[in-house]
Amino acid sequence: MREKMHWTNKGSALLLAGVLLALPGPLTAPAAATGAAGVTRTAADPAEGPDPLDFAVVVDQSASLAEKDLARETEAAALLSQGEISERSRATIIGFGSSEKAGQSPVREVCPLTVADAAGRERLSACVQQLGRRDAARMGPGTDFPAAVRQAVTRLTEAGGAKTPAVPKVIFLLTDGKLDVADSPEYGTDRDTRQSNGARRLTEELARARAAGVQIWPLGFGSEIDRSALTAMAEGGYRGACSDIPGSVPRMRVVGTSAEIDKALQETFAAARCARIAQGTVGKPPADLTVTIPPIATDGSLTVAKHDPKVRVTYYDPAGRKVPVRGEFDGSTFEVSGQDGPVEALRVKDPLPGRWRVHIEAPEGHRDREVAVRAIWQGRLRSDVTLDPASPRAGEKVTVQVRMQTRRGVVITDPRQLADLTASAEVAGAGFEPFTFRLADDGRAPDRKAGDVRFTGTFTLPAGATGDLELVTRMAAPGITSDRRPVHARRGADVPVLTAGLVVDRATVHPGDTVHGTLDLTNNDSAPHTLRLALQDQAPGAELTVAPTSVTAAAGKSTRIPFTVTVADGTALGELGGQVAVVDTGDGDTVLDTAFLDVLVVAPPTWWDRWWKAVTGGAVALLVLATLVGIRILAGIRRRDLTGTTLELRDDGRSLYALTIRRGQSEGGTFAFTVDEPYGGPPTLRSVRGTAASTAHVLRRTSSGELLLRPRGGRQVPVRAGEPIGLGEHELVVRGGRVSPPRRSRPPRRPDPGTGRGGGTGPGTDPGTGTGTGPGTGPGSGPGTGSPSGAGGSGGSDTYDVNF
Repeated sequence: MREKMHWTNKGSALLLAGVLLALPGPLTAPAAATGAAGVTRTAADPAEGPDPLDFAVVVDQSASLAEKDLARETEAAALLSQGEISERSRATIIGFGSSEKAGQSPVREVCPLTVADAAGRERLSACVQQLGRRDAARMGPGTDFPAAVRQAVTRLTEAGGAKTPAVPKVIFLLTDGKLDVADSPEYGTDRDTRQSNGARRLTEELARARAAGVQIWPLGFGSEIDRSALTAMAEGGYRGACSDIPGSVPRMRVVGTSAEIDKALQETFAAARCARIAQGTVGKPPADLTVTIPPIATDGSLTVAKHDPKVRVTYYDPAGRKVPVRGEFDGSTFEVSGQDGPVEALRVKDPLPGRWRVHIEAPEGHRDREVAVRAIWQGRLRSDVTLDPASPRAGEKVTVQVRMQTRRGVVITDPRQLADLTASAEVAGAGFEPFTFRLADDGRAPDRKAGDVRFTGTFTLPAGATGDLELVTRMAAPGITSDRRPVHARRGADVPVLTAGLVVDRATVHPGDTVHGTLDLTNNDSAPHTLRLALQDQAPGAELTVAPTSVTAAAGKSTRIPFTVTVADGTALGELGGQVAVVDTGDGDTVLDTAFLDVLVVAPPTWWDRWWKAVTGGAVALLVLATLVGIRILAGIRRRDLTGTTLELRDDGRSLYALTIRRGQSEGGTFAFTVDEPYGGPPTLRSVRGTAASTAHVLRRTSSGELLLRPRGGRQVPVRAGEPIGLGEHELVVRGGRVSPPRRSRPPRRPDPGTGRGGGTGPGTDPGTGTGTGPGTGPGSGPGTGSPSGAGGSGGSDTYDVNF
């Protein structure tokens, strides 16, 4: 394309392409070595880390590319080199245009094929900066697809030696146009001939790529794309796939707007690499960005598109801990690169799953551009396989069950983490041709339960099987590969001499507890057999012992033997991996049966966990008791309170003075008062406090509500509301209080005779008229002389034994 196009979309695509190109994943190579048993093998055993990949990023640099997009192209290449998580991968970056005059070349190899280890990533980061300096004298403005494909295929297939066939090879071709070699003399003498020859040569280069096992994934941007040509390039290269998942076979993609570029690039590169990308947050420094790594990830890279080298980045794991830029920490290995460039990445082996935090800072003047973080990850899982029976006979149906766990020992239990996963197994051995069968987790027999992340399948051992057997499981999903470890077994005897059945309790235990199981044995032999119980495939951090380790199968009988698996105090919390196996030590340690350990280790209960119910119940009981006591105390205080009670001083039925007890004057239900008789004035009542209360009249109310009056220096007597009671030369009437009749502890004493003042002998019922002794009407109510005032005698009184 010669006309100038708006390259915002293209620049964004290149930037994202750099991240997505870093996705690792096992791709099927066309020429893998085949073992004697017929099982496909790579030239060397796979390493623990992610599978390597040889790849080329081929970028269209025709005339339509604006200068500002060269910078974006450089950042995309930097993202590619920094984000690669396999240190065994190799990468090359090639720009292309056309060759139309002397001194020009259609391709420009800015980065040779370089191993993406720590040193190699720094080298790629430096050499990719050359993309920012375009020299029109050395590259023409056309679009020479044949030259670009040829250069990439040559670099990906050279100098690989014996390793080259085992490593997948991929070309990612980014273009904004269609084939344009009309002005390139090497293709012919006129424009039409050149275009025709260019199309024919492209077909030849694609055939060469297919023969060399090189995939081609074209990505087209804009509205002038030749879709048929891009489809032909995708279908013309090698058609192998990284897995059996639909969509992993090379195909072309075209997007027209910037809103579609992100999604398209992510899907394209993830599909090509059988990997996954977690998109994080975006922000301007200073800020905290986040991105989530799932539990299934075993290798990852947090890629930070800083744009400005002045931006500084700090990484925190999901536990909130700052991780080192290099070295090991809490079971993970870290390596940071690109700190002084526009792109920085933290490569992590065995990352802690969860939400990671990336803190960004920048000095003033360097905070205007948004920074984005992404997590590029792969899950390389370890298979845990059981065969039932473990030593099958020829013609016998065998059930295979597989579950997966990460290198950290995390058993995968969430089926959502294995979405779109395909599983199969291949059986090889002496006496028969290898064959493959399907594994499923769909709940259909022989699978016991759908969604329990235990993949099950069956096969029938061929009648021709004569000896050793080898089973290899294959699991594949976007971002997930299995370790492809072989499981070895032996063909059993036609009539089994020994049969064994292992059952282990499913339990939740604490460190230091034991798990129980039973071993059922049937020995059809005439001699006893010595068997051994063993633990296999234990997860890291699991400290388990089985007892007994040695058992005897008695000759000609069936035996049930209990056993235990002890969880040591130092065992890590979580679900235990591994299995219990019983082997025949007299037959070359032939495995007779295996059983998974379905054991969850949890923290031991604390004192509070054991006793919280009793403590809570006791506290509630005490609270109820205290409440009841408080209620009774408050009720007693209210019953004894004299507030509002009125004391009226009377003389001969005539009211002289009234005093109402106010709040706070009757503490403890007691009110002390005195009768003041001023010279020449009427008597009054006055409340007294302190030491003076000991010589005053005292009115009090008991807790039962009874009113008692203790005259000064006298005995206490009961008081009834509204009824007068003698108080010296006067009467006292109490109103407003609840008064109950007094309780008598003994009969009243007989009154003592008193002496009246009148000197008469008549009865004292008429005030001041009696002349002799007789009953008075005063408070004494005993015999005495009449008083002119009619107050009664003073010689006698009734006494009540009433306790306060």
